[in-house]
Amino acid sequence: MYVSLTNERNIKFMKKIIVTGCNGQLGRAINKELAGNTDIQFVNTDVAELDITNIDKVLELAREVKPYAIINCAAHTAVDACETDVDNAYKINAIGPRNLSIAATETGAKMIHVSTDYVFDGKGTRPYIEFDKTDPQGVYGATKLAGENMVKDFADKYFILRTAWLYGDGKNFVKTMLRLSESHDKVRVVNDQFGSPTSTKELSAAIAQLLFTENYGLFHATCEGSCHWADFATEIFRLAGKGTVVEGISTAEYGAAAPRPAYSILENYMLKLTGGYTFADWHDAIEEYVKTL
Repeated sequence: MYVSLTNERNIKFMKKIIVTGCNGQLGRAINKELAGNTDIQFVNTDVAELDITNIDKVLELAREVKPYAIINCAAHTAVDACETDVDNAYKINAIGPRNLSIAATETGAKMIHVSTDYVFDGKGTRPYIEFDKTDPQGVYGATKLAGENMVKDFADKYFILRTAWLYGDGKNFVKTMLRLSESHDKVRVVNDQFGSPTSTKELSAAIAQLLFTENYGLFHATCEGSCHWADFATEIFRLAGKGTVVEGISTAEYGAAAPRPAYSILENYMLKLTGGYTFADWHDAIEEYVKTL
């Protein structure tokens, strides 16, 4: 297990934070966002260190650490694979959050859980708010919604953040497009799915702001503004100085195994109502990100 100690002398007075999925895009971003906080000790875990689907292992770690908070960045995010790997998807996306929530409640910790736009049916005509009815259309969305409900049922103090179209330090759409631009003059990208590209930098900043509050609940957490995937690809190429042409195609032409929401724009309504974090516009966030590549 990797443990980051920022001030060894005062270690017993620090707020200990368990991060699951620490090697993923968001786990890395959270570590970076809070790296300067000398009151925090990270207990970073990934699949090699902690099987979140095993309640005994989760409780063992929580009892040992006595965390201030548990931040769950672990998930089965392969949308198409979830359609056939159903049991594993439910274990990771629903049972895992249940186990972490039980451990958080027993140890008095705050529970932070990350969810998705896929909990909605994608047939909306205005941005979804936290009070809208959920209706997932595939296994991935169903398992993530089940995870949300597990957190609500078993955690006393929780923040659930639904995000979408996430990119950061890891495999993501931005890096895929830039890789393809090295060998293709033209790429075909869907133009009938709308959402809000969101950087892990912005999402981790929102999490960091909520973390030390009692502003509990369910939050939408995406960058401001929206576009379709082909527009996003076009902006990526423009910022990177690439001449690659983007040809828009339909979702049907793309032919994915699992259904994708055609409209998954989320409004950060709860953050606005409660005076929470204000996300950057997606144009500004992607411009900042491309400069780091």
